[in-house]
Amino acid sequence: VSSAPAISHPVEAPKAAPGEIVPPLPALADSDAAARDALIGLLGAKSFADFFYPERIILRIVATVDNLPRKSAPARVMPVKPVAGAFVTVGTGDDAIIGPQNAARYAPYVRILQAIDARKLVAVYSRFYPLFQRAYRELGYPNKYFNDRLIEAIDDLLAAPELEGPVKLAQPKVLYEYADPDLEGRSAGQKIMMRMGRDNELKVKAKLRALRRALVAGA
Repeated sequence: VSSAPAISHPVEAPKAAPGEIVPPLPALADSDAAARDALIGLLGAKSFADFFYPERIILRIVATVDNLPRKSAPARVMPVKPVAGAFVTVGTGDDAIIGPQNAARYAPYVRILQAIDARKLVAVYSRFYPLFQRAYRELGYPNKYFNDRLIEAIDDLLAAPELEGPVKLAQPKVLYEYADPDLEGRSAGQKIMMRMGRDNELKVKAKLRALRRALVAGA
C-alpha cells in the first residue's frame, strides 16, 4: 500500500531566477528564524511582534488550519495572539446580543490581512511547503496532503453566514454561545468569522478568495 498522500491541490516549488542561489530549507525544528524573517518581510517587524508568536510558527499554523473546520480551535496552538479586550455584549439573559463595539477588537488583524499581497504570501508558503507538509505528517496525518486541508479550511471559512442585525446570545454556563442552534453548531472557524462582525468578515473573505485563487494558480 502506497504511503504517498492523494493530492487534489498540489504545490509546486517556486523556480529560482537565473543566477539566483536559493538557500536550503532548515529542519522543521530549526525553522522559526527563517519563518519569522519571511513573515516580517510580508508584514513588517512591528506587526509581527505585536500579533504573532515567534516560536513553533509553522507547527502552529498547521495545527490551526487543521482545527478551524472542526468544532474547536484551541487558542494555545494558534500562531496569532488573542484579540485584545473582553468579548463585548449588550443586554442580559434572553436579550443578550454581541455588542457592535466588539468588531473593533478584530480590526487591527483585518487591516494586517488586507495589506498582505496574496501572491507574495503564496510564494513564501510554496517555498516553505515541505516544512508545512512535514508538520502535518507529525501532527498525525502521514497519508494526507496539507495544502488540500488548507483549501478545505478556506472554503469552510468562506461558507460562514454573513449575519445582519443583532446576533442573539445564550449563556448556559460561564461562556456565551449563539442562541441560534444552527450558528452554535458551526465550525470553530465560522464562529470566529461571525464573531468579528459582518464588515470585518466581508473583508476577510475577500482576501481569502484572493489567497485561494493564488494557491490554485500557483499549482
